[in-house]
This record gives sequence, C-alpha cells and structure tokens, in this order.
Amino acid sequence: VQLQASGGGLVQAGGSLTLSCAASGRFFRINDMAWYRQAPAKQRELVATITRPGSTNYADSVKGRFTISRGNTKNTVYLQMNGLKPEDTAVYYCNADIYIRLGSRDVYWGQGTQVTVSS
Repeated sequence: VQLQASGGGLVQAGGSLTLSCAASGRFFRINDMAWYRQAPAKQRELVATITRPGSTNYADSVKGRFTISRGNTKNTVYLQMNGLKPEDTAVYYCNADIYIRLGSRDVYWGQGTQVTVSS
C-alpha cells in the first residue's frame, strides 16, 4: 500500500492550494484519513481529519480556512487551503488508517509535499 501526496508549491499569502493524496495497492478498506504538517524545527502536528462517513475535525489554527474531503471511492483525500498564511509553511503529510484485509489494520503515511507561503 502506498499513499502518494501532491499539490504543494509556493504561493503568496492569501492564496490557495489544494493538496491530494491517493492510496494505491491492495487493501480491503480505508477508515479515517488525515493531513499533518511539520514546519522546520517543529513537531509534526495534526491539521485535519475525516472519517469514512465524512465527519471532519480541524486544528484551531486552520478552522474556517482549510477544508478536508474525500473522493467518491473513499481512497483519496484532499485538503483545500484558502487564505494561506506564512505560518502555514510546512511539509504536509497525508495519513490513513487502512485494513489490508479483515483483521489486519495499520497506519500509513504519504511522502510529504512542501507548502511554502511567502509574505
């Protein structure tokens, strides 16, 4: 199983970006998915989560600006980021709780995509 993240880049403050993360390989089902980020010299932090039915949760720092969603097949997760601020600069990682088969469950991480917001 692999998670492939994409969509990062350089944007000016106030701009927008959309990150995507797609799961590939052989698996039974994906449960919760999430986005994390890690800024230089800081710990990795949770940005947003989404359950399989679609319930969402956000870090206070991104509420009202970021939107997490999943594709129709539930195997892809998106992060729409609006009103970007320089403090949003970080490497963004997707994360998924995946059943490889019934009774076998593990957490997988994508490779990270860089988001840089200039002031």
